Amino acid sequence: MSLVARLVLGGVMVVAGALKVTDPETATQAVRAYDLLPTALDAPVGLILPFLEIAIGLLLIVGFGVRWAAFAAGVFMVVFIAAVSSAWARGLAIDCGCFGGGGQVAPGQTKYLQEILRDVGLLVLAGWLWLTPLSKFALESDPHVSTGVTAS
Repeated sequence: MSLVARLVLGGVMVVAGALKVTDPETATQAVRAYDLLPTALDAPVGLILPFLEIAIGLLLIVGFGVRWAAFAAGVFMVVFIAAVSSAWARGLAIDCGCFGGGGQVAPGQTKYLQEILRDVGLLVLAGWLWLTPLSKFALESDPHVSTGVTAS
Protein backbone atom coordinates (compact mmCIF):
# COMPACT_ATOMS: atom_id res chain seq x y z
CA MET A 1 0.00 0.00 0.00
CA SER A 2 2.80 2.47 0.85
CA LEU A 3 4.47 1.90 -2.52
CA VAL A 4 1.22 2.72 -4.33
CA ALA A 5 0.65 5.75 -2.07
CA ARG A 6 4.19 6.99 -2.74
CA LEU A 7 3.83 6.64 -6.50
CA VAL A 8 0.35 8.17 -6.73
CA LEU A 9 1.00 11.12 -4.42
CA GLY A 10 4.50 11.67 -5.81
CA GLY A 11 3.28 11.38 -9.38
CA VAL A 12 0.49 13.89 -8.84
CA MET A 13 2.92 16.33 -7.21
CA VAL A 14 5.46 16.01 -10.04
CA VAL A 15 2.85 16.38 -12.78
CA ALA A 16 1.20 19.37 -11.07
CA GLY A 17 4.55 21.10 -10.62
CA ALA A 18 5.83 20.27 -14.09
CA LEU A 19 2.72 21.66 -15.78
CA LYS A 20 3.15 24.95 -13.89
CA VAL A 21 6.91 25.35 -13.97
CA THR A 22 6.97 25.91 -17.72
CA ASP A 23 4.56 28.86 -17.51
CA PRO A 24 5.35 31.00 -14.45
CA GLU A 25 3.11 33.84 -15.63
CA THR A 26 0.05 31.60 -15.67
CA ALA A 27 1.05 30.07 -12.32
CA THR A 28 1.21 33.57 -10.86
CA GLN A 29 -2.19 34.36 -12.39
CA ALA A 30 -3.62 31.23 -10.72
CA VAL A 31 -2.25 32.29 -7.32
CA ARG A 32 -3.58 35.83 -7.84
CA ALA A 33 -7.08 34.54 -8.71
CA TYR A 34 -7.55 33.21 -5.17
CA ASP A 35 -7.14 36.76 -3.82
CA LEU A 36 -5.65 35.46 -0.56
CA LEU A 37 -2.12 36.87 -0.56
CA PRO A 38 -0.75 40.38 -0.78
CA THR A 39 -0.16 41.17 -4.45
CA ALA A 40 3.59 41.36 -3.87
CA LEU A 41 3.61 37.63 -2.94
CA ASP A 42 1.65 36.32 -5.93
CA ALA A 43 4.66 36.14 -8.27
CA PRO A 44 7.12 34.59 -5.78
CA VAL A 45 4.58 31.96 -4.72
CA GLY A 46 3.62 31.25 -8.35
CA LEU A 47 7.30 30.86 -9.21
CA ILE A 48 8.44 28.76 -6.22
CA LEU A 49 5.40 26.52 -5.69
CA PRO A 50 5.93 24.34 -8.81
CA PHE A 51 9.56 23.63 -7.90
CA LEU A 52 8.55 22.60 -4.38
CA GLU A 53 5.84 20.33 -5.75
CA ILE A 54 8.32 18.66 -8.11
CA ALA A 55 10.93 18.22 -5.35
CA ILE A 56 8.41 16.71 -2.91
CA GLY A 57 7.02 14.45 -5.62
CA LEU A 58 10.46 13.18 -6.63
CA LEU A 59 11.37 12.42 -3.01
CA LEU A 60 8.18 10.39 -2.68
CA ILE A 61 8.68 8.54 -5.96
CA VAL A 62 12.27 7.50 -5.19
CA GLY A 63 11.40 6.82 -1.56
CA PHE A 64 13.83 9.10 0.22
CA GLY A 65 12.76 11.14 3.23
CA VAL A 66 9.27 9.70 2.75
CA ARG A 67 7.87 10.66 6.15
CA TRP A 68 8.93 14.31 5.78
CA ALA A 69 8.02 14.50 2.10
CA ALA A 70 4.59 13.08 2.96
CA PHE A 71 4.25 15.65 5.74
CA ALA A 72 5.12 18.46 3.29
CA ALA A 73 2.68 17.07 0.70
CA GLY A 74 0.02 16.88 3.41
CA VAL A 75 0.60 20.51 4.34
CA PHE A 76 0.25 21.43 0.65
CA MET A 77 -3.03 19.50 0.45
CA VAL A 78 -4.43 21.24 3.55
CA VAL A 79 -3.47 24.63 2.10
CA PHE A 80 -4.96 23.73 -1.29
CA ILE A 81 -8.19 22.49 0.33
CA ALA A 82 -8.44 25.68 2.39
CA ALA A 83 -7.76 27.89 -0.65
CA VAL A 84 -10.31 26.15 -2.87
CA SER A 85 -12.87 26.14 -0.03
CA SER A 86 -12.26 29.84 0.50
CA ALA A 87 -12.75 30.62 -3.19
CA TRP A 88 -15.95 28.57 -3.20
CA ALA A 89 -17.27 30.20 -0.02
CA ARG A 90 -16.53 33.69 -1.37
CA GLY A 91 -18.35 32.96 -4.64
CA LEU A 92 -15.27 33.28 -6.84
CA ALA A 93 -15.46 31.59 -10.23
CA ILE A 94 -11.89 30.38 -10.79
CA ASP A 95 -10.04 27.35 -12.06
CA CYS A 96 -7.90 25.97 -9.23
CA GLY A 97 -4.72 26.10 -11.31
CA CYS A 98 -3.71 22.79 -9.77
CA PHE A 99 -2.43 21.35 -13.04
CA GLY A 100 -1.56 24.52 -14.89
CA GLY A 101 -3.93 27.15 -16.11
CA GLY A 102 -5.94 28.91 -13.46
CA GLY A 103 -7.69 32.21 -13.23
CA GLN A 104 -11.24 33.29 -13.90
CA VAL A 105 -13.79 30.94 -15.46
CA ALA A 106 -17.48 31.21 -16.22
CA PRO A 107 -19.59 30.88 -13.04
CA GLY A 108 -20.92 27.43 -13.98
CA GLN A 109 -17.48 26.05 -14.88
CA THR A 110 -16.03 25.66 -11.37
CA LYS A 111 -15.22 22.18 -10.04
CA TYR A 112 -14.66 22.99 -6.39
CA LEU A 113 -16.19 19.84 -4.91
CA GLN A 114 -14.18 17.53 -7.18
CA GLU A 115 -10.98 19.47 -6.44
CA ILE A 116 -11.55 19.31 -2.69
CA LEU A 117 -12.39 15.59 -2.78
CA ARG A 118 -9.27 14.86 -4.87
CA ASP A 119 -7.10 16.78 -2.43
CA VAL A 120 -8.71 15.06 0.56
CA GLY A 121 -7.84 11.72 -1.07
CA LEU A 122 -4.26 12.88 -1.57
CA LEU A 123 -4.18 14.08 2.04
CA VAL A 124 -5.22 10.58 3.15
CA LEU A 125 -2.31 9.14 1.13
CA ALA A 126 0.06 11.63 2.75
CA GLY A 127 -1.23 10.63 6.18
CA TRP A 128 -0.75 6.96 5.37
CA LEU A 129 2.84 7.62 4.31
CA TRP A 130 3.50 9.63 7.46
CA LEU A 131 2.39 6.62 9.52
CA THR A 132 3.85 3.93 7.24
CA PRO A 133 6.76 5.48 5.31
CA LEU A 134 8.68 2.30 4.47
CA SER A 135 7.89 0.45 1.27
CA LYS A 136 9.40 -1.63 -1.50
CA PHE A 137 11.69 -0.07 -4.09
CA ALA A 138 12.49 2.91 -1.87
CA LEU A 139 15.96 4.39 -1.44
CA GLU A 140 15.24 4.51 2.26
CA SER A 141 14.93 1.14 3.95
CA ASP A 142 13.94 -0.15 7.37
CA PRO A 143 16.92 0.42 9.70
CA HIS A 144 15.77 -2.58 11.76
CA VAL A 145 16.21 -5.04 8.89
CA SER A 146 19.70 -6.50 8.53
CA THR A 147 21.37 -6.06 5.15
CA GLY A 148 24.15 -8.49 5.98
CA VAL A 149 26.68 -5.65 5.99
CA THR A 150 28.39 -4.88 9.27
CA ALA A 151 30.56 -1.97 10.26
CA SER A 152 34.06 -2.77 11.49
